[in-house]
Amino acid sequence: MLVVIAGGELLTGNMMSVTLAMFEGRVSFGLLLKNWFWVTVSNLAGAVFVAYFFGHVAGLITEEPFLTKTLALADGKLHESFVQAFWSGIGCNWLVALGVWLSYAAEDIGGKILGIWFPIMAVVAIGFQNVVANMFIIPAAIFAGHATWGDWFSNFVPVFLGNAVGGGIFVAFLYYIAYIKGTEQSKLRASAARKETTKLIMHRQLRNK
Repeated sequence: MLVVIAGGELLTGNMMSVTLAMFEGRVSFGLLLKNWFWVTVSNLAGAVFVAYFFGHVAGLITEEPFLTKTLALADGKLHESFVQAFWSGIGCNWLVALGVWLSYAAEDIGGKILGIWFPIMAVVAIGFQNVVANMFIIPAAIFAGHATWGDWFSNFVPVFLGNAVGGGIFVAFLYYIAYIKGTEQSKLRASAARKETTKLIMHRQLRNK
C-alpha cells in the first residue's frame, strides 16, 4: 500500500506494470531491463539496510520471539528446491500483480487499500516466495549467523524468475491479450466494417443515380 499509493518503485510490481507498457509499445525491452536492474539493486539496498540497522543493530529481530520466527521463515524459504521456489514465485507475483492491477481501478486511497489488501494477505498467508521480501528475511538471518549470502543468491535466482513470470506473463501478457490487443483488433475490425459499409452505400447511391 505504501509503495503504490506513495509512488515508490517495487520490483515485483514493476514486473507487471513495465512489462505491460512494453507489450503496448510504450517502452523498449532495453528500458524494461534497465528499470528492473536499478529497482532490483535499490530494493536490495533498502531491504539489507533495514535488516542490518533496524533488525540487527537496533535489535528489533535479535530477541525472542522475533528471532525464532525470522529464522524459521528464512529456513522455510531456503529449504525449497529450485523448482519449488520458482513455482512459489509465480504464485506470489500473480497475486501481487493482481493487487497492483486492482489498485489501478480505484480513484481514492480507500479503494486502493481495499484492492491491494486481499491479494497481498493471501501471499503472506500461503507463504509464497517474494524476491523483495526475501531480500529482507534472508539477510536478517545472515546477520544472525544463520545463513550465508550464497544461500541468499541460490534462492534469489529461482524466485526472481518465478516472480517475473507471475507478473509479466500471468498478469501483464494475459491482460494485454484480453483487454488491450483484443480491444485494438476489435476497433480495427469495426473500422474496416464501417469503411466497407460506406463503400457499399456510396456504390448503391451511384447506381440509383
